[in-house]
Amino acid sequence: MARYGMVIDIDRCNGCYNCFLACKDEFSGNNYPPFSAPQPNKGKSWMRLTEKERGTCPKVKVDYIPLPCLQCADAPCVNKAVNGEVYRRPDGIVLIDPEKAVGKREIVSSCPHRVITWNEEKNIPQKCTFCVHLLEQGWKEPRCVEACPTGALLFGDLDDPESEISRAVKSPGIEELNPEYGLKPNVLYRNLPKRFIAGEVLLADQQEACADGIKVTLKDKAGKQVCETDFLGDFEFDGLAPNQTYQIVIEHKRYARQSIEVKTDSNVNLGEIMLNPAG
Repeated sequence: MARYGMVIDIDRCNGCYNCFLACKDEFSGNNYPPFSAPQPNKGKSWMRLTEKERGTCPKVKVDYIPLPCLQCADAPCVNKAVNGEVYRRPDGIVLIDPEKAVGKREIVSSCPHRVITWNEEKNIPQKCTFCVHLLEQGWKEPRCVEACPTGALLFGDLDDPESEISRAVKSPGIEELNPEYGLKPNVLYRNLPKRFIAGEVLLADQQEACADGIKVTLKDKAGKQVCETDFLGDFEFDGLAPNQTYQIVIEHKRYARQSIEVKTDSNVNLGEIMLNPAG
């Protein structure tokens, strides 16, 4: 038996909303018993796209985080149910029974990720089903995955060691959206937004020229990362832990070495950093 899951790569998501539109197209006004009742045409979606802005001008990064139901192995919505109105299939997909769940509004608030919505017209809670009605027909992936033009959504059998998603889950950088909840989700993420440190290097005696190709090192207790300034003299280290202290070291054989201590209480733009000629 398969155990279905998804890996969402935030670096690949450009916020095109194709996943959102595909979900609306598949479920708005369409009934798929016994898995789901029609999704409302307006105001509700089972695939939410959150825009997250990081940094301050002129160093600003924007990330988009797709959020379907995370199909948790220890789902509070399932635990909240008393008469099978929410249940988990053997393949790991969590479903809300559209008949048994009538009037059960408390199911909406049971989800800490807030991916369960309330259908006022039908008087039922609803959420992403992983397009289970299509999987039952032999489809290999939900509509949102099929519609993604950048490959940001990867779907498959987590228990198949030969599947692409199984290999992806074992690779570095895979994480849960909110691990503190302890829900064991079958939807995982890569490249979730974290802290970054950025800056721009200038050469005191060549300010009319861009300081490209200058070595910049980021150090902490765990080790170091190295990059070079780009053609504008800019550098950036992303994916950093919050509230950590780092040391930025800027080196050029003809200029005095600079060392700056930085704490990632927030995303940090060091601004212009001037290198003076070596004495």
